[in-house]
Amino acid sequence: MDQLPPPPPNRCPGQTSTALTGDAWETVGVPLAPSVPPIVAVVGATASGKSELALDLAERLGGEIVNTDAMAVYRGMDIGTAKQPVAERRGIEHHLLDVLDVVEPLTVAEFQGWARAAVAELRGRGRVPVLVGGSALYVRAVLDRFEFPGTDEEVRRRLEGELAAVGAEALHQRLAERDPVAAGNIRPDNGRRVVRALEVVELTGRPFSATLPTLEYADPATVQVGVDIDRPTLHERIERRVAAMFEGGFVDEVADLLDRGLREGRTASTAIGYREVTAYLDGELSLDEARERTVVATRRFARRQDSWFRKDPRVVWVRYDDPGRVEQALAAVGPFLGG
Repeated sequence: MDQLPPPPPNRCPGQTSTALTGDAWETVGVPLAPSVPPIVAVVGATASGKSELALDLAERLGGEIVNTDAMAVYRGMDIGTAKQPVAERRGIEHHLLDVLDVVEPLTVAEFQGWARAAVAELRGRGRVPVLVGGSALYVRAVLDRFEFPGTDEEVRRRLEGELAAVGAEALHQRLAERDPVAAGNIRPDNGRRVVRALEVVELTGRPFSATLPTLEYADPATVQVGVDIDRPTLHERIERRVAAMFEGGFVDEVADLLDRGLREGRTASTAIGYREVTAYLDGELSLDEARERTVVATRRFARRQDSWFRKDPRVVWVRYDDPGRVEQALAAVGPFLGG
């Protein structure tokens, strides 16, 4: 039996730990329904329309939403993460939103435990979990067989000291020499992930990329639906979204979060848009520069998301503007529905 990391006490209350055996999910203390519902994940680039499709599917399937956006787990990070307002959730329950303060770090291993617990609990009640979010690694960690290498505090502290001394890009160059595949999948400015990759390489003697999820679902009753959108339209949507963010109080949101410790948050402080507005509030950028850099960074992120999901042959793609996209997605899920 592969032991999965349980949610730490007091970090995500009200959820159960899970374990995986063979091809089926087991839950600790949660009875499974006679016919276990499938797992559905809506994937694709940011601003492609994932949230609306996920709500459509949850409505039709009798499901609930499980967030898989790494930044939407943070309380107060609403405008910059395009978090669906409660009034727009159609009365559908959402899970793993607003569970951490911005000063608290988040690891993929922790998130895997929480999300799998939420999925198991929903399926135990006969509800279809509909996962949605743009954090590709988090999605794969939940859906696929994925074992996490251990950590070593001494090695981690040393690498974090080097990060502070020489910067993320220098460490990223070192990672590129030792594990080009991992370096290609990690942003040069994402010091936290670069440090983790170097730590794994040092501890295991293997490339960090060798520890990434395999293309094998932890439960075969899993369907990924991708939202297909052309790049010019996506870029236009991103520009409109960022403009709406800045017009809708985003700067005030970031200022409030800085008062609540955003700078000290190892995970939250790296979020696109938040770091650019922080630089504006620190006097390092003009407001127009912060806005434009947010657009550029979001476009770059969207390209990486699309590239990651396109490499997965299991994703069933539907056009963002196809009137039949919901029916097409339901057709992909249909074979896994009991009754």
